[in-house]
Amino acid sequence: MVTRTRFDDSDCPVARSVDAIGDWWSLLIVRDAFDGSRRFGEFQRSLGVAKNILTARLRTLVAGGVLESVPASDGSAYREYALTAKGRALFPVVVALRQWGEANFFAPGEPHSQLVDRRRGEPLRALEVRSADGRLLDPDDTVVHKVPTE
Repeated sequence: MVTRTRFDDSDCPVARSVDAIGDWWSLLIVRDAFDGSRRFGEFQRSLGVAKNILTARLRTLVAGGVLESVPASDGSAYREYALTAKGRALFPVVVALRQWGEANFFAPGEPHSQLVDRRRGEPLRALEVRSADGRLLDPDDTVVHKVPTE
């Protein structure tokens, strides 16, 4: 079996983030958690993933502080998975992936799911990257600087 390369000690924030939640199952679990899934069976039905894979991904997301295992909301003996603050902070990432997918992987008029504002029922505005002074930025407007160690 091939050993997975780890990036948890990388100086790159993207590498560390991908290390924590970068496989597709983990991102889809987080997506489903935002959509209201909380129980193992709900994740499994939605994703169609094998139990051993789901168990491993949930365990990793809990260990990484993205999800937490909590008592079932109905008072039963079951456990549920809830997004932590760290997990909820992934919302813009999931929205960005969704919007990128909508723009690049669907033909015009092809049916797909759409995220809408619950209050107004309208689609979300496209995410934008802006400078501190509000200018719209693209990749040519940015450069990576290393943060010095203290």
